[in-house]
Amino acid sequence: MKSDLNIPKVSGVEIVAAPQQEGDELWDIYLINRNDVNLKNVLIASKGYGQKDGKDQKTSTLRHMINDVEPQSMIKIEPIQKQVFHLTNEYWVSYYIGSAIYDKKFIFVPDSIQQANITKIDGFDLNGVWHK
Repeated sequence: MKSDLNIPKVSGVEIVAAPQQEGDELWDIYLINRNDVNLKNVLIASKGYGQKDGKDQKTSTLRHMINDVEPQSMIKIEPIQKQVFHLTNEYWVSYYIGSAIYDKKFIFVPDSIQQANITKIDGFDLNGVWHK
């Protein structure tokens, strides 16, 4: 049963959307590991979904596999274009620390990725829209 599973709580892992340049149409999505241990076998599934003008829209689901994410580091996952910011943009991240598997959905609600929401990302030379 699902209640028998011990699923540890995700902490120290964040997703950031950052513009490639000020005012740029193209942004990048980053995974940040603030933990003091490697994240192993990281699987990230990304997709966008929602509506525009009363019609359903969705993006393709993209999957990324990263063998290791070093402690206190960040890694670029994928570019994202402004044309999908009106959608819900979801990043489902799964990884191992030791033999334990961690799993979390990071969701940027529609229109949350925008210049007005950019902040300095502590500990990294990066400004972006942050989700932890």
